[in-house]
Amino acid sequence: MTPQQTVPRYAFIKAGWHADIVNRAYDGFTQIIPPERVDVFDVPGAFEMPLMARDLATTGRYVAIAAAALVVDGGIYRHDFVAQAVVDGLMRVGLDTGVPILSVSLTPHQLQDTDHHIAIYAEHFVQKGREAAQAALMISKTRESLTA
Repeated sequence: MTPQQTVPRYAFIKAGWHADIVNRAYDGFTQIIPPERVDVFDVPGAFEMPLMARDLATTGRYVAIAAAALVVDGGIYRHDFVAQAVVDGLMRVGLDTGVPILSVSLTPHQLQDTDHHIAIYAEHFVQKGREAAQAALMISKTRESLTA
């Protein structure tokens, strides 16, 4: 937290693909961290998240950044390649900037477009959003204790 900040702020990045499911991670995140302390940023897809995370981290405004995406096998590309590139990129941003970057990304092999399966993934994203918020609070508290 910078000296001029009194209330910690968090950034939440959402990938646009499967937004109806991915947006639920934000719902879970803001069940733990009040929405007025969270700035939301939309990107087209998961691949764009590391660049946005880097840009946000370098502003110095955020104590942690969460990034949410659903990367599924589209049949014409290797979704595991995309998922690995995204996770590696997010980790690099955190290590390079010192700002915790939390991944709320799921990579199922198949997404069946049925109400039942969509409901399962949507609820799972709510839970993953909660977990990311808890991790953001914990890592921020732990890092603050190192400087106290």
